[in-house]
Amino acid sequence: MTVKTPQRIACLSTEAVDILYRLGAQDHIAGISGYTVYPPGARQEKPKISGFTSMKLEKILAVEPDLVIGFSDLQKPLLAECEAAGLATLLFDHRDLAGIHGMVRQLGALVNRQEQAESLCSQLQQTQYEIAAAGRLLPRRPRVYFEEWDEPMICGIGWVSEIITLAGGQDVFAEQSRAGFAKQRIVSAEDILARRPELILGSWCGKRFVPDKVLARPGFAELGAHLMEIKSADILAPGPSAIERGARQVLAAFQNYFKNSSD
Repeated sequence: MTVKTPQRIACLSTEAVDILYRLGAQDHIAGISGYTVYPPGARQEKPKISGFTSMKLEKILAVEPDLVIGFSDLQKPLLAECEAAGLATLLFDHRDLAGIHGMVRQLGALVNRQEQAESLCSQLQQTQYEIAAAGRLLPRRPRVYFEEWDEPMICGIGWVSEIITLAGGQDVFAEQSRAGFAKQRIVSAEDILARRPELILGSWCGKRFVPDKVLARPGFAELGAHLMEIKSADILAPGPSAIERGARQVLAAFQNYFKNSSD
């Protein structure tokens, strides 16, 4: 059976927008998430049809999609609502770097851009090789706590933990990062302090990271940890930006830590 190529894709997840543009398939995009950052031009060119965990079905229907794409369990209810309205849907739920490459290839096949997808995957892999090589030059592997949210405190998801390892660090919550749901990645101040991170990387999903708020927690200032923000659009969307922007920033944080410390 021949599968029809979707011509009007509603992207509820930002990484789908980024990938389709990178594949030269932006004409297939009918609407985007309001949280879309990359590529910058998408916000001017495409109608915004949803948030991340919220949407109005009439906005989706207005762009007349023949496919709606979402990501993770958090967007599953949105896709279920779309399906009930008779729309075709596609849900991604990858939690690692391999899954990013898999998404690129799957979207490439979907819009007949397989060659472009393989080229993009090769570029991303080359970036990973370069970051790993630079990470191996660090004096040692620093202990790192990545905070995805502050109230409650949530540690980094799987691909973030992999990026920390790739760049030469040691994720102090590596085991927990592999949990399927965000609520399973909730950590306590006691847990964090016990692991004595040397770097705290903050990416409070959708809002500005405030180092002073972290340091005001009992015992955190005494850690003497280096604090740095990584914008959520650069590392928390599981697409090319996490590798090309997020991973490079993580590596730079490690390099600056050793440059400015006596260790």
